[in-house]
Amino acid sequence: LWRAGGGVGARRGSVRLSRPLSPQAAMTKLGQWLCGLVLLGSAWAALALAPPGLWLPAPCRQALLPLPVYLLVAFGCYSLATVGYRLATFNDCKEAAAELQKNISTARADLSRRGLRF
Repeated sequence: LWRAGGGVGARRGSVRLSRPLSPQAAMTKLGQWLCGLVLLGSAWAALALAPPGLWLPAPCRQALLPLPVYLLVAFGCYSLATVGYRLATFNDCKEAAAELQKNISTARADLSRRGLRF
């Protein structure tokens, strides 16, 4: 009998592919966002163009037409808030800074030894 995932250290019920997915086959974050935008955009267009047989009340139509602009503004606010939060909680790496300063001083010493003046 052939069992999926049957190997040393494999989890029970897991399926192991014979070869990994290629980078072209894996959906990137951009692809996910574009799929979501196409889905939402097509739903919005289907409702905004008012196909025959679909009757929407006037308040719904008035709220539906500027909806993409509202969503774009909301996305902009979310993006600014995310960047601000990440900037405020950015961690300093003291060890990397010390190593970089050491590399700079070593490079300066090497360049001054070769005749470059700062």
